Amino acid sequence: MKWKKGLTGMLLAAFLWGAPGLGIAAPAYAAAGEYKFDFGGGTVEAGYTGVSASLSYDKARGYGFRTPENMRNVSASGAGVASDAVQFLATGTKSENTFDVDLPPGLYEVSVTLGNTSRSSIAAEGVYQVINMTGNGAKDRFQIPVTDGQLNLLVTEGKEGAAFTLSALEIKQLSGNPVTNRTIYIGGDSTVCNYYPLNSSVQAGWGQLLPAFVNPNTFQIRNMASGGQIARGFHQDGQLEAIVKYIKPGDYFILQLGINDTNPKHNESEAEFKDWMRDMIRQVKAKGATVILSTPQGRATDFNANNVHNAEHRWYRSAILALAQEEQTPLVDLNVLSSAYFTSIGKEATLALYMNGDSLHPNFAGARELARLVAQDLKRQGLNGF
Repeated sequence: MKWKKGLTGMLLAAFLWGAPGLGIAAPAYAAAGEYKFDFGGGTVEAGYTGVSASLSYDKARGYGFRTPENMRNVSASGAGVASDAVQFLATGTKSENTFDVDLPPGLYEVSVTLGNTSRSSIAAEGVYQVINMTGNGAKDRFQIPVTDGQLNLLVTEGKEGAAFTLSALEIKQLSGNPVTNRTIYIGGDSTVCNYYPLNSSVQAGWGQLLPAFVNPNTFQIRNMASGGQIARGFHQDGQLEAIVKYIKPGDYFILQLGINDTNPKHNESEAEFKDWMRDMIRQVKAKGATVILSTPQGRATDFNANNVHNAEHRWYRSAILALAQEEQTPLVDLNVLSSAYFTSIGKEATLALYMNGDSLHPNFAGARELARLVAQDLKRQGLNGF
């Protein structure tokens, strides 16, 4: 357990743990229904409860590591709570090497701050919650329903060989009803996924910027896209599993894949791509949610001699159009929508919306424009919340 030095730390310890003769035995909390943990072996930030890697779960305390032998304290390069961390030595979404917190049933917002890591994902309740947080001190948050009285969380693989570390965890109860707010789930690849810091990254995916065009009183966004992903991978590697676990009637699932699927190294034919996509559509529709297919935008350089941008024959687009018709799902033809926009602004302005020297991946401004096009088209089609 990490403690502040001096009288302040002693009083905090007495309050949080209970002191002899005081009759106090309360779990760590910052306010009613709010819990704040600072991980690692260094100084504990004010308002947080310190948790060292060696702290095992104790029912009377209500929190701790299930297998502390698979944890270790590490330093981190950030400030405050991000100055140290714990490293998870055993990982995987199904791993029992979790940090467990006893919580009354309800809906919670969980905020995480990582330590030093190149790319890590957050798992809880046996499935992914946040995909591929990149960079030291990365921060994100998510909603999660707790129905069994305990949250079980760990940091796990985003990139093989990376260190999976956690600096801080904040948990806030939103409701006593363990059901997520209406949610837009997003599946996709590096042109769609999140990059960190979320509000100031140089590179961005349009799923990262979609919240700017969505009414937060109607929807929360859960972007489960990841760089390099293909339909088979999204289906098999745990991202679809997480969505199917929580998605419900009234939710949306926007699915955009195809760019990496066309790469011969993945050995995925257009027919196989279509089969994987169809099964994902049907699994989500079986939960009562609405599936929306999207075609990927083209490259920044897809201009012809007449300065018209056109990328209609890229990325298995024909299979996506066919699926939308066959499975009766709404379609955002971002391929065509983005080409019309790029033609209207011209070559140079289009290149300025992409990463330097990269004709495929949008920068922050480019991702914002793509997100705007997606939201505008969904609103045009009569889907609410945009």
